[in-house]
Amino acid sequence: MKLLLKGFRNGLGAIIAFISWLIPVSKVKRSAEQQQKVDEQTIHIELYQFFGCPFCIKTRRTIRRLNLNIITRDAQNRQGVFRAELLKETGKVQVPCLKITSDEKVEWMLETADIIAYLEKRFS
Repeated sequence: MKLLLKGFRNGLGAIIAFISWLIPVSKVKRSAEQQQKVDEQTIHIELYQFFGCPFCIKTRRTIRRLNLNIITRDAQNRQGVFRAELLKETGKVQVPCLKITSDEKVEWMLETADIIAYLEKRFS
Protein backbone atom coordinates (compact mmCIF):
# COMPACT_ATOMS: atom_id res chain seq x y z
CA MET A 1 0.00 0.00 0.00
CA LYS A 2 2.81 2.41 0.93
CA LEU A 3 4.55 1.70 -2.37
CA LEU A 4 1.31 2.28 -4.28
CA LEU A 5 0.78 5.67 -2.61
CA LYS A 6 4.37 6.68 -3.31
CA GLY A 7 3.97 5.72 -6.97
CA PHE A 8 0.69 7.65 -7.21
CA ARG A 9 2.25 10.73 -5.58
CA ASN A 10 5.31 10.62 -7.85
CA GLY A 11 3.16 10.11 -10.95
CA LEU A 12 0.85 12.98 -10.01
CA GLY A 13 3.89 15.17 -9.28
CA ALA A 14 5.32 14.38 -12.72
CA ILE A 15 2.00 15.32 -14.36
CA ILE A 16 1.92 18.62 -12.44
CA ALA A 17 5.55 19.32 -13.41
CA PHE A 18 4.76 18.58 -17.06
CA ILE A 19 1.72 20.89 -17.06
CA SER A 20 3.81 23.60 -15.39
CA TRP A 21 6.42 23.18 -18.12
CA LEU A 22 3.73 23.54 -20.81
CA ILE A 23 2.35 26.78 -19.37
CA PRO A 24 4.71 29.65 -20.23
CA VAL A 25 5.72 32.36 -17.79
CA SER A 26 6.47 35.96 -18.68
CA LYS A 27 10.08 36.47 -17.72
CA VAL A 28 11.40 39.69 -16.25
CA LYS A 29 13.38 41.55 -18.91
CA ARG A 30 16.72 43.09 -17.95
CA SER A 31 19.60 44.63 -19.82
CA ALA A 32 22.65 42.37 -20.23
CA GLU A 33 24.45 44.39 -17.56
CA GLN A 34 21.54 44.13 -15.10
CA GLN A 35 21.20 40.40 -15.76
CA GLN A 36 24.91 39.89 -15.14
CA LYS A 37 24.61 41.65 -11.76
CA VAL A 38 21.63 39.46 -10.84
CA ASP A 39 23.52 36.33 -11.97
CA GLU A 40 26.45 37.30 -9.74
CA GLN A 41 24.07 37.48 -6.77
CA THR A 42 22.33 34.18 -7.52
CA ILE A 43 25.64 32.27 -7.54
CA HIS A 44 25.25 32.12 -3.76
CA ILE A 45 21.66 30.82 -3.75
CA GLU A 46 20.58 27.17 -4.05
CA LEU A 47 17.11 25.62 -4.09
CA TYR A 48 16.74 22.24 -2.39
CA GLN A 49 13.70 20.59 -3.92
CA PHE A 50 11.79 17.51 -5.05
CA PHE A 51 10.95 17.35 -8.75
CA GLY A 52 7.20 16.69 -8.42
CA CYS A 53 6.48 18.66 -5.24
CA PRO A 54 3.74 21.25 -6.00
CA PHE A 55 5.34 23.80 -3.67
CA CYS A 56 8.70 23.29 -5.37
CA ILE A 57 7.07 23.68 -8.78
CA LYS A 58 5.51 26.97 -7.63
CA THR A 59 8.92 28.16 -6.40
CA ARG A 60 10.68 27.10 -9.62
CA ARG A 61 8.04 28.97 -11.67
CA THR A 62 8.81 32.11 -9.65
CA ILE A 63 12.52 31.60 -10.28
CA ARG A 64 11.84 31.20 -14.01
CA ARG A 65 9.56 34.25 -14.10
CA LEU A 66 12.16 36.38 -12.32
CA ASN A 67 14.79 35.10 -14.78
CA LEU A 68 17.10 33.86 -12.03
CA ASN A 69 19.96 31.40 -12.48
CA ILE A 70 19.58 29.51 -9.22
CA ILE A 71 21.08 26.05 -8.82
CA THR A 72 18.57 23.36 -7.88
CA ARG A 73 19.54 20.50 -5.60
CA ASP A 74 17.66 17.17 -5.66
CA ALA A 75 16.83 16.36 -2.03
CA GLN A 76 14.43 13.55 -2.93
CA ASN A 77 16.97 10.72 -3.07
CA ARG A 78 17.03 9.14 0.41
CA GLN A 79 20.76 8.33 0.14
CA GLY A 80 21.63 11.61 -1.55
CA VAL A 81 24.13 14.12 -0.25
CA PHE A 82 21.74 17.08 -0.63
CA ARG A 83 19.00 15.41 1.41
CA ALA A 84 21.56 14.60 4.14
CA GLU A 85 22.82 18.19 4.13
CA LEU A 86 19.27 19.56 4.35
CA LEU A 87 18.47 17.28 7.28
CA LYS A 88 21.73 18.09 9.06
CA GLU A 89 21.44 21.86 8.66
CA THR A 90 17.69 22.37 9.20
CA GLY A 91 16.76 19.34 11.27
CA LYS A 92 14.15 18.18 8.75
CA VAL A 93 13.66 17.26 5.13
CA GLN A 94 11.26 20.00 4.09
CA VAL A 95 11.20 21.38 0.59
CA PRO A 96 11.39 23.77 -1.02
CA CYS A 97 14.31 25.15 0.94
CA LEU A 98 16.45 28.06 -0.15
CA LYS A 99 20.10 28.11 0.94
CA ILE A 100 21.50 31.64 0.87
CA THR A 101 25.24 32.02 1.42
CA SER A 102 26.79 35.42 2.04
CA ASP A 103 30.42 35.64 3.15
CA GLU A 104 30.69 33.12 5.99
CA LYS A 105 26.97 33.17 6.87
CA VAL A 106 24.47 30.59 5.59
CA GLU A 107 20.72 31.12 5.89
CA TRP A 108 18.16 28.35 5.27
CA MET A 109 14.67 29.48 4.28
CA LEU A 110 12.01 26.77 4.49
CA GLU A 111 8.55 28.17 3.74
CA THR A 112 7.37 28.53 0.14
CA ALA A 113 5.68 31.88 0.77
CA ASP A 114 8.80 33.23 2.51
CA ILE A 115 11.05 32.04 -0.32
CA ILE A 116 8.86 33.62 -3.00
CA ALA A 117 8.52 36.88 -1.04
CA TYR A 118 12.30 37.01 -0.57
CA LEU A 119 12.99 36.42 -4.27
CA GLU A 120 10.33 38.94 -5.34
CA LYS A 121 11.68 41.62 -3.01
CA ARG A 122 15.32 41.06 -3.89
CA PHE A 123 15.08 40.51 -7.66
CA SER A 124 11.88 42.16 -8.99
